[in-house]
Amino acid sequence: MNSPTSAVQAIDELKTKIKGAKSIVFVSGNFNVVHPGHLRLLRFAAECGDFLVVGIHDDSRPGVSVPEAMRLEGVRAISLVDYAFVLRESAETFIATLKPAVVVKGKEHEHRDNPEAAVTAAYGGKLLFSSGESSFSSLDLLHREYFEANFSTIRKPLDFGARHAFEVSSLKQDLARMQGLRVMVIGDLIVDEYITCDPLGMSQEDPTIVVTPIEHKKFVGGAGIVAAHAKGLGAEVRYFTVTGRDETARFAHEKLHEYGVHLEAFIDESRPTTLKQRYRAAGKTLLRVSHLRQHDVPAEPLSQMLKAVKRSMDDCDLIVFADFNYGCLPQLLVDELVALGRENGVTMVADSQASSQMSDVSRFRGMSLITPTEREARLAMRDPHSGLVVLAEALGEKAQAGNVVITLGTEGLLVNARSGGGWTTDRLPAFNTAAKDPAGAGDSFLTCSAMALCAGVDIWRSAYLGSLAAACQVARVGNIPLKQSDITAEIEAP
Repeated sequence: MNSPTSAVQAIDELKTKIKGAKSIVFVSGNFNVVHPGHLRLLRFAAECGDFLVVGIHDDSRPGVSVPEAMRLEGVRAISLVDYAFVLRESAETFIATLKPAVVVKGKEHEHRDNPEAAVTAAYGGKLLFSSGESSFSSLDLLHREYFEANFSTIRKPLDFGARHAFEVSSLKQDLARMQGLRVMVIGDLIVDEYITCDPLGMSQEDPTIVVTPIEHKKFVGGAGIVAAHAKGLGAEVRYFTVTGRDETARFAHEKLHEYGVHLEAFIDESRPTTLKQRYRAAGKTLLRVSHLRQHDVPAEPLSQMLKAVKRSMDDCDLIVFADFNYGCLPQLLVDELVALGRENGVTMVADSQASSQMSDVSRFRGMSLITPTEREARLAMRDPHSGLVVLAEALGEKAQAGNVVITLGTEGLLVNARSGGGWTTDRLPAFNTAAKDPAGAGDSFLTCSAMALCAGVDIWRSAYLGSLAAACQVARVGNIPLKQSDITAEIEAP
């Protein structure tokens, strides 16, 4: 994007981006090299309003040592900044035209001459001085925790491949077969918000840990991240779900569009879009807060969704039911969708999660693959005591499933495949035992292994690919869609 050449041009461009922000904050400076002090200042400024505008002084200003284009690129890369441009006039001239609610300068300017003071006072704005809080110097490390995966902790077991007659290197060919699959994902949409906190200590009034939030990140979760994983792994994806009419739904719409997922969301006025907040400190989750409703979705949006699925059925290879038991997939709808998939010869897989809620994965009858946790399998069978193999086989018979994979967290997973009139069982250990965030393991395993099965890959190779996907996913914090290149890199790693 070319930078505006005048205050008027900058403001004209801003009008298309502000989108109803009530309080604009303005900061200006040279920003030769963005350092922790800048991040603290910008964090403070961002918290003073709704929309942060940063003016980068042009190359003619005193103290500039880095070309303006490079400085502008560096500031635009900071997520706190909503709009940045090259400032080619004095700050007070631009402020007089923009009239931001707040202008922020570094604390070192507080007792100097500040021409901005008279300008802001003239229209009722505020001039604030701050250098931010020292805890914000850790923001770069937090960003690395979210977006940089440490695949060096992944260990690939070789004996499993030997038992099932494949080399790990040959899985690249299987991965390529998934390209271009037409995948339909149906299930609950969730938005996950990670609130990273700086621990301040223990309250003196009661035995409570006191923290201050320093970073907020939102991710598409639930069945939405399943759809995004499928797209990242090479599929053409249609995602059907139900949402509320709120800001959380708008965020999910924008992110899924960014990921390339075709979303068809039907409005339920009786519920908010599910939002789950995780408060984290020192790499650990301290508290989870869920904003949701768990009643069945009303008949009208479900009827609309069923009609939309029927229209898309001729253009589908795989249906993934990603059920989080918040009402999007009541049994009558499931039965109709499964019958529809069976009539059209579509591969179908299902997961039905039970973290704080109840579930029964066996209600998805005739799936090629179901992937419950041990707890979910025992809930479905009402069996707290049987051994895992007995439990898996009984669940497979009850659900009439082709394959059952019971996921066991840090213990890996148990693969149970129909073989003739019985079952064949094998186990895979967890590939990544140093997970940063285990929350996304099941969704990534389900997506990758289901796509492999649909592409004609056998259950053993599919489970191995799914385990690689899960190992890659838990190597970073938050739900970030997988890419084929993530798994390819790990297959090629020694």
